Amino acid sequence: MKNPTLAGLSLLLMCTAFPGMAQKMYTSEWESGMLEKKTKVGVWEYFSYTPSKRQVVVQRYDHTANKLLYYRPISETYYNTEVRPGQWTRRLVDQPPLYIGGDPALANYTTKLNYPSAAQERNIQGRVIISFTLDTLGHASNHKVLRGIGGGCDEEAMRVARTIPDQWIPARVGSRAVPVEYELPLTFRLAAP
Repeated sequence: MKNPTLAGLSLLLMCTAFPGMAQKMYTSEWESGMLEKKTKVGVWEYFSYTPSKRQVVVQRYDHTANKLLYYRPISETYYNTEVRPGQWTRRLVDQPPLYIGGDPALANYTTKLNYPSAAQERNIQGRVIISFTLDTLGHASNHKVLRGIGGGCDEEAMRVARTIPDQWIPARVGSRAVPVEYELPLTFRLAAP
C-alpha cells in the first residue's frame, strides 16, 4: 500500500499545480484511489483478504484510460466460451472475466436481495445461480436462471443480477477478448431464530 505521507504530498502538489481540479484521495477497506467530483479517476487499487486475514491487491484499474493494469490470478476456471459465432465450448481462459473492483464491489449488488415473503413463509433457502453472457466489451446480456429454488427467489435473483452495472472486464484468450457465459450464485438464507 502507498505511503500515506507520500499520497498526501502528491495530493497537495496536484491541488497546488492544478487549483481548478478538486481531486481528493479516497481509501476504504476495499479500495483506494483519487476522486474528482465524486468520479473515480486515475489508477485505483482494489483489495481483498486472504484466509489468514492479510490484505492483498486483487486489481489495479485505470479509470481514466478504462484499462485493467493488474489482477491477482485466481484458480483456473473453465467458462463456456464462444469460439466462433454461435459455437460455444467449455475451455480455460487466460484471463477470466472480472468485475471492476473485484468480489467486494460485486458483493455490493449481490447483497441487495429482498427475501420474498412466500419463500420465508415456506422456509425456502438455498442458492440461485444466474447465468448471463459477457461480450467482448464487458456488457452483460441473456440473463437466465440456471438453478432455482422457487418461492419467488429465482425472480428476485434475476432482478438483482440485471441491476449490476456493466463494469465488467471481458475474458481473454491470449490477447483477444472473448464472449463467455458467467455464472453468478446468489444465496438466500433465513436468519437463525
